[in-house]
Amino acid sequence: MNIRPFLLTTALACTAFAGLAQANDTTTTSKAVPYQYGMPLHVAKVVSMTEQPTRVCKVIDADMKYIDTSGKPEEITYRKMSDACDFQN
Repeated sequence: MNIRPFLLTTALACTAFAGLAQANDTTTTSKAVPYQYGMPLHVAKVVSMTEQPTRVCKVIDADMKYIDTSGKPEEITYRKMSDACDFQN
């Protein structure tokens, strides 16, 4: 009995399932809501924060994905100074 093909198939299947588990959830169609001053957020957990990469110190759009206090995933976009401003005098 040759077990090598079975082990190879099992390893490939596990790799495929791990890749599917890490894939982004594209079933949600929620758009990022633009933040307005004074808007209540009720953030329980921040999932990710992203921004446009730039080498210039300027105002950019940034996104924050979070879980609110009721357990619902939310996404908000806001304006901020780029991280390049931290390194310029």
